[in-house]
Amino acid sequence: MKTYPLSPTRRLWRSLVLALSVTLSALIPASLSAGSHDAAAYAPKNIAQIDILPGWRLPDGRHMAALRIRLADGWKTYWRAPGEGGIPPSFDWAGSRNMDSVRMLWPTPEVFDPDGLRTIGYADELILPLAISPRRDGEAITIKGRVALGVCRDVCMPMETSFDAVLPASGEAAGSEAIRAALARMPQSGAEAGLGEISCDVEPIADGLRITARLSLPRVGQGEVAVIEPADQEIWVSPTELSREGNILTLVSDLVPPNGKPFLLSRSDIRITVLAGGKGVDIASCVGAS
Repeated sequence: MKTYPLSPTRRLWRSLVLALSVTLSALIPASLSAGSHDAAAYAPKNIAQIDILPGWRLPDGRHMAALRIRLADGWKTYWRAPGEGGIPPSFDWAGSRNMDSVRMLWPTPEVFDPDGLRTIGYADELILPLAISPRRDGEAITIKGRVALGVCRDVCMPMETSFDAVLPASGEAAGSEAIRAALARMPQSGAEAGLGEISCDVEPIADGLRITARLSLPRVGQGEVAVIEPADQEIWVSPTELSREGNILTLVSDLVPPNGKPFLLSRSDIRITVLAGGKGVDIASCVGAS
């Protein structure tokens, strides 16, 4: 079974954010005693409730379920590419049974820009659909694992919690309507959004690579934001610079690997997402239309 362990970079992130949580606790007013109502508002169990919506079995044998994160008022959590200062979520599916692989289907996130620090994520609630492939068709799936994520309001905190559920081989469980609603909020594909020609120029820089992507794409909405993601999550990506002339969108990002040197990169492994006004376009590759 593919268990998707935490990468070295994400393990480092977890160590950093755990240390950060100690620092942040000092930022919470000292007048909030451990037993006070205000202090209780910062307890992880009062900030986020996490469970699994069991969903239904698809005709192709996969199972559609979802991870649900319900947040207290004013709190947010992050998208897979969280932006500046965000904490990317990490998943570990160890302990699951009859699970071969899982694909996360991210709904279109919001862009937050308080004090000029852009982050990308979800306020109030995230329902993250999971397309799960079983190892044995026609049998129940036991989904069991852990998620590490960041949550933010006036302070940012790391959280880690476990979850488990049994996904039946037939029938439809409660929560399916919410899963379908989340699926309906997924970004359009490039083809659905009218993507025309696309190209990515890659040039070496002192500590990595610079990507300049040019897309023929109708405007997604006001205040467009773009995100460039390499397949390798170890690689740091700078905030994407975006400019538009008519239907031509130009995007520039620097990619820096852990060793801080230029590296080989396949254009087919470059994923681009354009966000604006609650809408999104997910371009799976920088090779032709997608």
